[in-house]
Amino acid sequence: MPSDCANALSLPGRWAGIRHRHAKLLLAAVALSLPSLSHAQDAAETAVLAKAAASAERDLRQSFTNLQFEDFGPAPVKGPLYQASAGGRIIYYAPESEHLLFASVFDKNGVNLTALAQEAGTAERLKGIDSSQALVIGPEGAPTVIEFTDPDCPYCRALDRYWAAKTAEGKPVRRLVYFVSGIHPEAAAKAEHILCSTDKEAAFKAIYAGAAPAVLRTCPAGKSTVETHAKLVSSVGITGTPTLIIDGKLVSGFQQAEIEAFLSSAKIADARR
Repeated sequence: MPSDCANALSLPGRWAGIRHRHAKLLLAAVALSLPSLSHAQDAAETAVLAKAAASAERDLRQSFTNLQFEDFGPAPVKGPLYQASAGGRIIYYAPESEHLLFASVFDKNGVNLTALAQEAGTAERLKGIDSSQALVIGPEGAPTVIEFTDPDCPYCRALDRYWAAKTAEGKPVRRLVYFVSGIHPEAAAKAEHILCSTDKEAAFKAIYAGAAPAVLRTCPAGKSTVETHAKLVSSVGITGTPTLIIDGKLVSGFQQAEIEAFLSSAKIADARR
């Protein structure tokens, strides 16, 4: 009897041991299966991504049949993409991957959505431009351009020579000139000299030809206009020179092809009148 009681009392301990061993075996089996489960999940995700990539490539080639694509793959940009404006330019920002994109976005019909957004922003900023504060160069009735310029900018000087050549060809423009004085140290003084001269256009051409006098003219009205131009440059968001606004479009730099296209369209418009 005592031995039977002892055996009976020991049964729960034996069952506990058996359960413990079973639990260890179960955990071991689960642990052994985890790598295969993880591998299966990775394989499933890879398959989904591959399918999405194949679908995207197919859509790209079908939507833009006029382009030939040599390769296709994932881009470094991740997450949502946001649109912003800086200095008159449209830029795109992807906060998740911390990427900044200077690019043009086209829809499937080939419409440049970036250009449309930029033109809308330019049109809004144009409302703040007071043409009465501009230095006007060129005849009335000619195609008008708004020009932000710097007397010490080499590309601005090249643009001035270009305008002179077009005038000689019988294709003059009427330039509404605003001086950008925050880039080169003598730009403000040279701009003031031009604005204080009796013949402002002649002084402009001399300065832009590199013939700056030893002593630059100064006057309260010229200084005030230079300051007014500086405020306008800041409010419009001009960050480089030359910057043109032609036919409501912002043109950064001396972009001769865009200027030629504008002059051609202006000539056609005049011929139709």
